[in-house]
Amino acid sequence: MLDVCEPASGRVHTVAEAVDDFAFDRTGTVVVWTSGGRLHRRDADGTSVVSTPGPVAAARPDPTGRRIAYLHEGTLRVAAGTSDELLAGEPDGVRWGEADPHACYFERRTGWWWAPDGESILATRRSGEQISLHLLDLDGGWVDVHWDREIYPYLGTVRWSDGGPLITALRRSQGHGLVLAVDRRTGETQVHAELADPRWVNPVAGTPRHLADGRVLVGGEISHDGYDARCLFADGTLLTPPNLYVRRVVGRLGPGSAGGELGDLLIEASEGEPAEQHLFRVRSSTSGGMVVHRLTSVPGWHSAACGGDTVVTGLRSLDDEDVQLTVWFAGNQVAELTPRRPVPATTIRPALDRVTDRRLPTAVLYPPGHVFGRRLPVLLCLPDTPTQQQVRNDHQAYAAARHWAEAGFAVVMVDGRGTVGVSPSFEKVTHRRVADLAVADHAEALRIIADKHSDLDLTRVTAYGRGFGGWLAALLAARRPDTVRAAVAVEPWDWALLPAPLAERYLGPPELDSEIYARHALDDLPPTVIIQETEPVEIRS
Repeated sequence: MLDVCEPASGRVHTVAEAVDDFAFDRTGTVVVWTSGGRLHRRDADGTSVVSTPGPVAAARPDPTGRRIAYLHEGTLRVAAGTSDELLAGEPDGVRWGEADPHACYFERRTGWWWAPDGESILATRRSGEQISLHLLDLDGGWVDVHWDREIYPYLGTVRWSDGGPLITALRRSQGHGLVLAVDRRTGETQVHAELADPRWVNPVAGTPRHLADGRVLVGGEISHDGYDARCLFADGTLLTPPNLYVRRVVGRLGPGSAGGELGDLLIEASEGEPAEQHLFRVRSSTSGGMVVHRLTSVPGWHSAACGGDTVVTGLRSLDDEDVQLTVWFAGNQVAELTPRRPVPATTIRPALDRVTDRRLPTAVLYPPGHVFGRRLPVLLCLPDTPTQQQVRNDHQAYAAARHWAEAGFAVVMVDGRGTVGVSPSFEKVTHRRVADLAVADHAEALRIIADKHSDLDLTRVTAYGRGFGGWLAALLAARRPDTVRAAVAVEPWDWALLPAPLAERYLGPPELDSEIYARHALDDLPPTVIIQETEPVEIRS
């Protein structure tokens, strides 16, 4: 269901019942959505179905609301009024405007972008494994975007604002990248910033982007003088203090949206406690020095979207069943989009803690009605990816864990080294030694958790996971049978078969680091390891 809220009045009304995806123009006057492959448009004149040659994907209006661009069977098309024209398309398997298979590893979800004036489009072209980028004018002209794709083969983030297109290009090793400004007339690029790390570059989501004064905002890390943080920089000037772990730049705030200056930034960040995420306003101007103001205080996981004076905030917490969506306009609350549903008193709640000298975040869930003094089998639930943060102040984050607790297990979750949210060094210390550190962290955490929770029976520990977690579950049972007695591995990773950007980020190129890949292989698994190719899995306590 697609609902529209009018910020000035707070009135909410339903636009469509069945929606696959949707997008707005700059002012929110025009909204387009797809349903079952059909394209729909709503504006001041009403709602209409836009005629297209076939199924539609990734439809978005231009920022001015005059045209709609969309993807159809590997081509990029533009509809305006009664006309519908092919903008880019080729035979023989060439795909235009689609997110390439590697895009998700660099936080990119699309393959094309409108110009702010709605007169041209920046789009990817994929031919086999080759990815290129092109500027397409709506009158038929186009130019290539030039950068050294031999040295920097990975296209990372792409953003086009009033300051012009900005792209990030990365080396195969992912230890070095360039933030490039693109000339929309010639396609030539100019280096705005360099990103470098001896392990891998990890740009902050929502960057790079132009600030109101023309400077370029980039995300970076501070790892000296006792600091270990993810921060924001504008042309080399530090904008956020090192006690913040910046997760995402939401966007620019209007002058009346949160009591700040025109062009201030709204960001999502953690401050000391990785299980929580809060909203902060960051002064982006050079006047007055570094100014950061926290906008949220309720414990939980806060998120947001913003445009001008309108901000939509979301809150997930351990006290509410669903996300709480609130609309703010010019600094005032105008609508609550979701009714509050408190978590019932009988619901299983996690016991959160930080353990070991590395202060690993952990959660323990007991079966409902557990009587203390009765020993419990332990299920160690593992993350799907090396970076997934399982321990969060968020009721919905523990849905699967509650299922296993209801089956009679004491469920344990550990955010070991490699998990996001703590610090850059906490994430990247796993470089080329994921196996050793992941096994050590979970084994040590289990031992300390059992000291605090005496009903956990460490003679009956089963590790369970899928993907990365499946690989780690099998590895724990193979290398630490004294701690993990059995494992269920669903679709466990084989590092040698993973996509190159993912595997090489952690282990390096396989042709150069074959010994590292050998140390991460699942060999000689004990009979207590069950490999499952698909869900579901039943585990008995």
